[in-house]
Amino acid sequence: MPRLKLTIAYVGTQYHGWQTQARKNAAPLPTIQNIIEDAVEHVLGARTHVHGAGRTDAGVHAEAQVAHLDIPESRAGMDWQLALNTLLPRDIRIAEAVLVPSAFHAQHSAIRKTYEYRLWLSRRYTPPQLYPFVWSCGPVDVARMDEAAAALLGTHDFASLKNAGTDLQSTVRTVLNVSRSPAGPLPEGCLELTWRFEADGFLKQMVRNMMGLLVAVGQGKLESAAIRGILESRDRRVAPLTAPACGLTMKKVWYGDEEGERVENAAPEPMNMVE
Repeated sequence: MPRLKLTIAYVGTQYHGWQTQARKNAAPLPTIQNIIEDAVEHVLGARTHVHGAGRTDAGVHAEAQVAHLDIPESRAGMDWQLALNTLLPRDIRIAEAVLVPSAFHAQHSAIRKTYEYRLWLSRRYTPPQLYPFVWSCGPVDVARMDEAAAALLGTHDFASLKNAGTDLQSTVRTVLNVSRSPAGPLPEGCLELTWRFEADGFLKQMVRNMMGLLVAVGQGKLESAAIRGILESRDRRVAPLTAPACGLTMKKVWYGDEEGERVENAAPEPMNMVE
């Protein structure tokens, strides 16, 4: 059967994350996966599983979540982007729909992912148009946060930054980049700060936990030198609280040469990636 790759953008505010959540004797909770599968069922007349690249949490957004599904040969030539966007709510959009080789897998073929987290640096007010997309954490010391971010780079056991809920063989991951925009000293009056996280894989709520860690340092609640000890402890209880879901957006899922997309410094073997 032909395999279809979907690139999906969504506002996660009204949804219980990506993954379908069945409930005994009740309708499933509204999730991105479930609503897309409803739309596909409307087109095909049969329930079809849509495999996502990562299980974004309730309230988390995406600009480029990736998913795949297998479709009948007779439907390979149709305009799937148009068909699904006609059926989906306006806060879920198919940005691209293309046929890919049958070996492609949205999760297992991924070699790295990029997320962004937006902070609003005032507690006095938050612009209403930004409220669903930022954490209004208040003022932070970005120089202190930069020092802490450097300690997160590289290959570490991130068990202390993994929330419960998923069984994994390994909690070791490689963080390739932690950066912010604007870089350098914040311009006078700057109230919005975006952090970018890129890794070969993320554990459950790992990005939100890294952000919570950096904000705690930026607020003077934690010394940047404590980061290494927190990682070495492998104990979730010693790390600060998880940052709110609303500030987090999945920006990109990276794949390799099977799609003609060469990625430098990519991990040679895809890892078991969970968000």
